[in-house]
Amino acid sequence: MKQRALWSVVLVAGLALAGCGSASDSDSSPGGSDGKLVVWDWKSGDVSAASYIEKAKADFAKKHSGVTVEFVAQPFEQYYTLLGAAIQAGKGPDVMLFNGGGQIRDRVDALLPLDEYIGDDKQRLAGWEAFTKDSKTYAGPVTLQGHPIYYNKSLYQKAGLDPERPATTWSEFVANCEKIAKATKAKCFAQGNKEGIGIQFFLSGLGSGILSPQEYDDWIAGKRNWNSPAVKRVFALWKEVNDKGLNNEGANSTAMFNDAFAVFQSSKAAHVIGLMSDIGHWKDFAEFLEAGNVGVMKAPVVTAGTTPSLPYDGGIGYAVAKWTKDPKVAADLVRSLTSTEALKAFYADAGAIASDKTIDVSTAGPAVSTIVSDLDGGKPALHVALSSKTIELMGRLSQQLLSGSVTVDKAVEQLAASDQAG
Repeated sequence: MKQRALWSVVLVAGLALAGCGSASDSDSSPGGSDGKLVVWDWKSGDVSAASYIEKAKADFAKKHSGVTVEFVAQPFEQYYTLLGAAIQAGKGPDVMLFNGGGQIRDRVDALLPLDEYIGDDKQRLAGWEAFTKDSKTYAGPVTLQGHPIYYNKSLYQKAGLDPERPATTWSEFVANCEKIAKATKAKCFAQGNKEGIGIQFFLSGLGSGILSPQEYDDWIAGKRNWNSPAVKRVFALWKEVNDKGLNNEGANSTAMFNDAFAVFQSSKAAHVIGLMSDIGHWKDFAEFLEAGNVGVMKAPVVTAGTTPSLPYDGGIGYAVAKWTKDPKVAADLVRSLTSTEALKAFYADAGAIASDKTIDVSTAGPAVSTIVSDLDGGKPALHVALSSKTIELMGRLSQQLLSGSVTVDKAVEQLAASDQAG
């Protein structure tokens, strides 16, 4: 879940020609004369994903030894631009990687429903909802992605706080932050909103302590009341936290990936709303703070009567393009990319919280144990329910809220209009 870049129409076309070449110059496709599947993603080029990809390819080769699989790792900052151009042209990769939520739901017209192919995987894997629209499933979940609030236990200890008993209310949380700042000079939150991403983490990370359980469920179901005092409180608190100096300096000029995480890792901030998988997560933080010093807490209660929970969904998942020549073969590749052995490798090497519920994570440390134990009571992340257009608007407005160039009421009014426009 990194930045979603906006590009001009002219640049889209140029990038599409550059990016689609390896996927479409030879019109390669399963069932064609060359027996080839092309996969686009932004993961296969990562060293930490190498074993995962090899395990998936080996599993697929057992079923389709005559089909070649070519992975084309695209730069994430251009990924959805390139993919959008391929979709507009009606040709490109056979299989493609998506973030769960708006990014895939906005593009399902170009994708093949997978329900008839994935029945055997339904119980083993979690996170399907993020890749579903109108009761149809469009991708196989690879990881679970969510937004735990991580905290630095060593800073708690230095401030005379019990590191095993983080705050459960907002007032207590702020009081603890003041004690930590006095004892260590560390800020309360590491925050990066240069790309407008910080507000997504804030909304989902803290939202279950602000919205009532019913309002939370209504939000996920698409029945969002933007005039609700609780919804407005989310955005008011976003501004208030920054105005009161609880964030690191220059949140709007600090990149979430990876500058904000570096603030937390260097003990310059006591808390960060991070990720469960990919980057800015338990495995990264443990390399700097040691696994025993990385704590995970639920959202403190801001509104009385709320029920804080872990926000999570399917993180990333592979989908099949409508134009693929042999849907079953392409779907089999998705199944191999979500096979147990492949996902075990992704968890071990990259620190991903894999979608496979059968993988043992008991030796990974206290942060992972806390995250996994909270999955049963978790709910989908609030920002994932929004369309990609509304998320992009929210990012711009979040920057304006921090700079003081828009009021909370005006920001929420614009978000409501975008959300209701669909």
